[in-house]
Formats: sequence, structure tokens, C-alpha cells
Amino acid sequence: MKIAVDAMGGDKAPHEIVKGSVLAARQFHDSEILLIGDEKAIQRELDSCGAIPKNITTHHATQVVSMDDPATYSIRQKANSSITRSVELVAKGDAVAVVSAGHTGATVAASTLHLRTLKGVRRPGIATPFPTRSGVCMLIDVGANIACKPMHLFQYGVMSAIYSKCILGLKAPRVGLLNIGEEDAKGNELAKETFALLSHSSLNFVGNIEGREIFDGKADVVICEGFVGNVMLKFAEGLATGLLSTIKAEAMKSFWSKLGLFLCKPAIAPLKAKMDFAEYGGAPLLGVNGVCIICHGRSDSRAIFNAIRVALQLSKNKVNEHIISELEKFNAPATVVA
Repeated sequence: MKIAVDAMGGDKAPHEIVKGSVLAARQFHDSEILLIGDEKAIQRELDSCGAIPKNITTHHATQVVSMDDPATYSIRQKANSSITRSVELVAKGDAVAVVSAGHTGATVAASTLHLRTLKGVRRPGIATPFPTRSGVCMLIDVGANIACKPMHLFQYGVMSAIYSKCILGLKAPRVGLLNIGEEDAKGNELAKETFALLSHSSLNFVGNIEGREIFDGKADVVICEGFVGNVMLKFAEGLATGLLSTIKAEAMKSFWSKLGLFLCKPAIAPLKAKMDFAEYGGAPLLGVNGVCIICHGRSDSRAIFNAIRVALQLSKNKVNEHIISELEKFNAPATVVA
């Protein structure tokens, strides 16, 4: 399986991107990693990685999408960017998946334009792993679609449930709708209409859940519109980082607190790893006709390695085929809301 990697995307590109790709090429012998970007820059990084596996190649792209570029501008004016070229390889069938830590908006726009959506899918959504007390849940959408309709949110639930079954191994994923209260009548019209669709579906819908209940593991899939999801994701990330930093700073104020922190290190280490986005690799853009993994802009080599791992899992488990098949069963609900 060929994986197209945007070598120029991300705060630490191309060094960490190339390093992570080489690690993946060495680990996953049945795959081929295609590094897309400035060939000279990529080659310099490859030269510093020692022996290069035979299953890693480069494809030249002359342009780079910067974080300041509007998504639509980057697609129209930077047709030879590493992001666009990576997506085009998937669209042409020359790769099964694309991995990028670059401009999220540009990656979503390029994937939607060149890959199109799966049969029956109204809008694609970004599903990101969210750590909970009992494991992990999938939060969707976290930024692909900020103008949602009830059917979009309903389909997010279907697609993420399929992902949870195929990738996380859950037999009947619990699906929850992010809302301001647990009661059925809570929320705006979007939430109420989505609640009705989910309630009358065959999904394992557990009702409305509040933001604080995500961490309690009340649901395996949490649905929300992209604007809310993106704010929540970044708030949670900042909160986790801030808490760990505060604990460390306070512990450094005395010998005894330093000792206490040292003794607690074996318990803190797994918690820190659980909250580290690099452990999960990236977030799949569910609903496009291909596999697209969107990574954190600060991704290091470990995050890229794990993102490639997730891309291979999605392809091997034929998640898109399962999504199409499952959505066909929901044709009746699809006529309820335009």
C-alpha cells in the first residue's frame, strides 16, 4: 500500500516528517511511503537518516501552503503544492492514503475537491481521538464543517461508529450528541433535530451529553459541529498542557514536593502519554473517497509514524466501504431533513 506524505506540511517540516516516514518505512515493509515536496530538501533529510529503506520514494512539488494562506487561495493559486500533489496521487489511484501535518483547511479543501465524497455522504468530518478515563472516544467534527445541518451531524455519528468498530474494535459504539444539557429538549434547533434523527436510528445512541461528561467516558463517539469541536479540542489540549506545567512548577518549590513528584512519576507518565496527541498520530477526515489523515501542526516523527500506521489500518480494514454500506441502510432517515 502506498501512502502519500506531505513532507513540507507542519511546524517541524521537513525534518520530523521525513524522520517519521523513514521510521514507518522500516516498520511497515508491506507499504511504500511517497514523500511529496521539495526534492532537494527532502533528500538532505534522508541523507541524515542513515540507510534509507527501499520502500520510500520522493515526488517533487514546487510550492508550499503556509498557515497564513486561505484554504481556497491555496487550492487555486498553489496547484503544485505538496498538499495538493499528495491528494492528487490518491485521486489518481497512485496511493491509497494521504498524511499531512500542514494547513488543515487546505487539506480538507483539496481532499473534498479531488477525492470527492463517498456515495451518500453530504459533508466530510474530522474525527479526532479524545482521551477519557476509560480509554478514548472519537470527537467529530473538529473543523471540517462549521455550517452543519442535522443530516451532516447524523452522518458523522454513522461514520465514526463504523471507524470505532473497525479500528478501535468496539462492537456497539455508544454515540452521544454534545449539548448544553442531558434533557431531550435541550439545545438549539440543530441539536433538537439531530437528536430526533439519532433517536430513530439503529445507532447505539445514548442521548445528549455535556462537555464535562466526555472525560467520564459516557460515549465512544461524540458528535458536534466543526466550530464547537475545534474550540473544544484546542481548549482541552491547552488545559491538559497547562495543568501538567502547573503541577511541575509547584512541585519544584520545595524538596519534599520534588520528592513527591519523583515518586509519582510512574503514575504520571502513562497519564501524560494518554494526553499526548503524538500517540494517536492524526485525525481521519471521514467521508471522502480515499483515506486522509490530518496531523497536528506540531507533529514530530513519532506522530507522523503513528499517522501512517492509522492510514494503513483504515485502508486495510476497508473503512470507507463499510461507511458506504452502512449509509445505504439509513436512506429513510436521510429523507427526513434536507
